[in-house]
Amino acid sequence: MKDFSCFKAYDIRGELGVNIDPEICYDIGRAFAISLNAKRVVVGFDARETSPALCDAVSRGLMDQGVEVLTLGLSGTEEMYFATSHFECDGGISVTASHNPINYNGMKMVKSGSRPLDPDTELLQVRKIAEGADFGPRHSTGVQKDIALAARRAYVEKIISFVDISNLRPMRIVVNSGNGAAGPTFDAIAEELERRGAPLKFIRKHHTSDHSFPNGIPNPLLDENQPPTRDEVIAQNADLGIAFDGDFDRCFFFDETGAFVAGEYIVGLLADVFLEKEHGAAIVHDPRIIWNTQHIVSTKGGIAIQSKTGHAFIKANMREHGAIYGGEMSAHHYFRDFVFCDSGMIPWLVICELIGRSAKPMSQLIEERIAAFPSSGEVNFRLQDPKKTIAKIIETYGPKATHRDDMDGISLSLDTWRFNLRSSNT
Repeated sequence: MKDFSCFKAYDIRGELGVNIDPEICYDIGRAFAISLNAKRVVVGFDARETSPALCDAVSRGLMDQGVEVLTLGLSGTEEMYFATSHFECDGGISVTASHNPINYNGMKMVKSGSRPLDPDTELLQVRKIAEGADFGPRHSTGVQKDIALAARRAYVEKIISFVDISNLRPMRIVVNSGNGAAGPTFDAIAEELERRGAPLKFIRKHHTSDHSFPNGIPNPLLDENQPPTRDEVIAQNADLGIAFDGDFDRCFFFDETGAFVAGEYIVGLLADVFLEKEHGAAIVHDPRIIWNTQHIVSTKGGIAIQSKTGHAFIKANMREHGAIYGGEMSAHHYFRDFVFCDSGMIPWLVICELIGRSAKPMSQLIEERIAAFPSSGEVNFRLQDPKKTIAKIIETYGPKATHRDDMDGISLSLDTWRFNLRSSNT
């Protein structure tokens, strides 16, 4: 019996040969088509060794339900998001395990308009159909079409539309792609920037896609993965360092001294930039570290909207409020004008423009924010009984709190400090 425990809270992620393989992916492809009554679906895959075969299996499942499959080949999750809307498709699937261990793979899926599948209804329905395997007869009308070149050309045009190239100043930028999927896409963006006269020089690190990940799984959030980018920034006397995870839907920053910039301060910077573009706009943020972002949004005359952590919740809140930007401290950044989806390529371009306009280095842009709102960052623990532990924390600190928020885990504000404690959904 097939094991469909690869279905998680928001997406699909499994261990190869245990709960994800070509047969399971084929069934998921057919179930996805049935659930959404899909006629046209975009598919792409990341740099992992098994991703092309799993993507092929998903595509066969879709085609056996009569779907026209538009293929992106090696690409980032955000390219799938963009193509789903750009080509007016009924859905999109990216085969990716992002920053998970090398023996894992998975899928991120959206429906028309690049909207996430509702975890409690639509994603659950896909799982039930796949588990039941009652697909009916195969269709002979399903076809496959390669749109990689056209899709990337349109995607690059959209990404660059977020920046005014005349505001850029000469910069040396270290780019660490982590041997993931980012390299080819980044090169396409860099080539177009050069053609338009952008004065940016890129120093590429671990740039070639390599399924063996010789420099480790690309997850720049881990302390042990940060030295290569930091050291290269220092060695090259660069103005900025950027590093991507495996499917480059997250972008991480290092200032000109090589110091890693915590994600919560990037959320604040981007909120500031987009409120300059659109005064009074709504900004969505996650509930973990909030005071810096809320202060910036209030000062700039915007509307701060707190959302539960996770892309499905952030995107839903952004759509509900028409928010121009949404950010999570985990380095997921969402943009209204990018079909309300997250992108790892838009943030570094916007930050480069901010540095150019302000004539301040990255370290100076954030030093006042760090001084005003110091942060521990996210600290992770493995617990036998999270509910019992959280209950004890509430018992200890609850009576001392000036404010309590139960939106996502437990958040307690005290006189001069605040904490959020939650169990991970993934």
